[in-house]
Amino acid sequence: MVKRILADVKKRNPNEPEFHQAVEEVLESIAPVLDKHPEYREAKIADRLVEPERQILFRVPWVDDKGQVQVNRGFRIQFNSAIGPYKGGLRFHPSVYIGIIKFLGFEQILKNALTTLPMGGSKGGSDFDPKGKSDNEVMRFCQSFMAELYRYIGPDTDVPAGDIGVGSREIGYMYGMYKKIRNEFTGVLTGKGLDWGGSLVRTEATGYGLIYFLLEMLKDLGKNIKGATVVSSGSGNVSIYAVQKLQQLGAKVVAMSDSNGYIVDHNGIDLKTVQRLKEVERKRIKDYVKEHPKAEYVEGCNGIWSVKCDIALPNATQNEIDEKAAKKLVENGCYAVAEGANMPSTPEAIKVFLKNKIAFGPAKAANAGGVATSGLEMCQNSMRLSWSFEETNKRLEKIMQSIHAQAKAAAQEYGQPGNLVVGANIAGFEKVARSMLAQGIV
Repeated sequence: MVKRILADVKKRNPNEPEFHQAVEEVLESIAPVLDKHPEYREAKIADRLVEPERQILFRVPWVDDKGQVQVNRGFRIQFNSAIGPYKGGLRFHPSVYIGIIKFLGFEQILKNALTTLPMGGSKGGSDFDPKGKSDNEVMRFCQSFMAELYRYIGPDTDVPAGDIGVGSREIGYMYGMYKKIRNEFTGVLTGKGLDWGGSLVRTEATGYGLIYFLLEMLKDLGKNIKGATVVSSGSGNVSIYAVQKLQQLGAKVVAMSDSNGYIVDHNGIDLKTVQRLKEVERKRIKDYVKEHPKAEYVEGCNGIWSVKCDIALPNATQNEIDEKAAKKLVENGCYAVAEGANMPSTPEAIKVFLKNKIAFGPAKAANAGGVATSGLEMCQNSMRLSWSFEETNKRLEKIMQSIHAQAKAAAQEYGQPGNLVVGANIAGFEKVARSMLAQGIV
């Protein structure tokens, strides 16, 4: 049955390898669940799960600062609403095409289910690149994008958030346009500014959540984070705040990267320098060594996984750890890997980790802190309240602990103790499947 569904997915969605990869991993994990529950097979739950409820593709025309008309594509894939309104980020990047959005939206279904919050799965974005654009150009693009997207979203229908290329600036421009068109102030987007409905901890959420999940993994290994040596790829939001939390807890982070290369500082990364370079000055990470001459910069990103470490955190992009890199991590004594990016390890790499008993936290569980805090922002908007940093952070920590517990229990129940990949997929799937079955064939 699983092979037949996967073959159908590849036939219906050709030339979309990222989507195929995500679906294959989930289908392999849930095969024993389908065997145990014939009612899921009869209702074609898995067949329906891999087919989006709605796919929206639209044109986004805008005018640049030279007065030239530019045209981009916009996407929104509303994948599954069985447990709540659609929820998922918007990504603005030249690599965006429908296959990337499907992969991210499909992952979002189970990720959101694991948070225990009532959120369905969706994803969206555009092949627009905000890099190198003026604020006015970004504003004009965002307004044009929202002038079409507004028809399909709402606080009880679909609540987009940010992702790569979509930060507080972009969310602000889109929200302003939505409010103007609809003449209503609602929680239709998350990642908003703190002065107009945003939530404390949202900026830190994915990185902090990743570390809260990692701490649960380390408890099972009988290890402590204090004194551990860590490599964290990327230097964006996820990596920066994961490193911040790690340093607060006494770990030593020795390497970070961007799309051009990586730095190694065996004295421990100076995070304040990285934050200033990336968040304020918008420079490349190679400039770090100008201020820290004992550090080393290496062109290219793949080599970062050859840096000796106890814990590896792939926080940059999909498929950044391949089989060769995974074997190098094992060879160098790495004992835990937790994914902060979406699907950053190839299937072959994951097999290497599991075969060698490396504790492995899959993205849909380990990086769910971002969408969890987005869900908490939705709660605050609905109640017209704003929680303190401490309260929101405490709720986030409990959610991440719950996600780990769910994945661990499901893996144990289905005879694969410690396999959090299988556990996360099964735990998320069962919640969605029960909901879909209860709601009939819709």
